Amino acid sequence: MYASLQQGQENYTAPPHQTSLVDPAVIKAAGQIYYTYCEVHPEIVGQASGVAISRLTHRGKVIFTQQPVLLPQECFIPLQQIESYMY
Repeated sequence: MYASLQQGQENYTAPPHQTSLVDPAVIKAAGQIYYTYCEVHPEIVGQASGVAISRLTHRGKVIFTQQPVLLPQECFIPLQQIESYMY
C-alpha cells in the first residue's frame, strides 16, 4: 500500500495557485461575495486576502490567510484580482 501511495505522489502535480486562468464568472461571483461581506462587516474591510470559491457552484468564503487550504473543486481568488476585475 505504501508503494502505491508513494507512486501516486510521484505523478501528482500541484495546481498553479494564481497563474492559471480563471473563468470571469467565477471572479465576478468572488467579487460579489467579498463586497457583500464588506457591507455586512464594514470593520473588516481591507483585512481579507481573497475568496475561496467553488468553480462549480460559485459559493465561497472570504479568506484571511495567505495560503488557504482548498477543496479540489475550489480556487482562490486573491483580493488584488477581485479589485482589478471590478474596475
